[in-house]
Amino acid sequence: MSEQTDPHRDPWPLRNLTLRTPRVELRPDDDAGLAELVEVARKGIHDPNTMPFLSLWTDAPPEELAPNTMRYFWSARAGLVPEDWHVNCLVRTDGRVIGTQELHAQHFLVRREVSSGSWLGRTHQGRGLGTEMRAAVLLLAFDHLGAHTARSEAFGDNPASLGVSRKLGYVDDGTTVQLRRASSAGATVGGEARDLRAPPWALQVHGMEACRGQLGLGSPT
Repeated sequence: MSEQTDPHRDPWPLRNLTLRTPRVELRPDDDAGLAELVEVARKGIHDPNTMPFLSLWTDAPPEELAPNTMRYFWSARAGLVPEDWHVNCLVRTDGRVIGTQELHAQHFLVRREVSSGSWLGRTHQGRGLGTEMRAAVLLLAFDHLGAHTARSEAFGDNPASLGVSRKLGYVDDGTTVQLRRASSAGATVGGEARDLRAPPWALQVHGMEACRGQLGLGSPT
């Protein structure tokens, strides 16, 4: 029986993908981890007087924040196809979920481009973990998937996110004015990285080979 028709083949190999850095572990989302992530979000991600996200999801009333968050991650998981995928990794330290790191691509084998997005609970910010977790998915993209370009975008008044981009070698490539909270506008700064400024540590990757078909990279060997 060929591997393509093997009924015992894992239908969702992303469940076993694991990325490890010196301080964090990243794995694609699962329901138990999402329940932890909701609690992190409830404790706060940013100053309520600011809005770092294009989607105003953190403005939702407390009773709506949890189901909205779960629906978002479920929809991304359900909509993942080889031509258009969002891999949302839960970020853990010492076994506890502290945030999330996304990697996204469309028609990857043609474009060889990825984009990313992330957030950490406020109590975990300011320790360099945001740089470490984005470096992890970029190392995966460039060294294991064959990406040529990585893109990112952040509001100009979000120095933490822009700082992560510049540490990792992104170059600013223009601004776009975005409506924010309906009553104000903010300029987002786009960034492009073709040569990752690699961190002084090696990324440990487990389970990637089995995910190749799911991400449109060809059948696993």
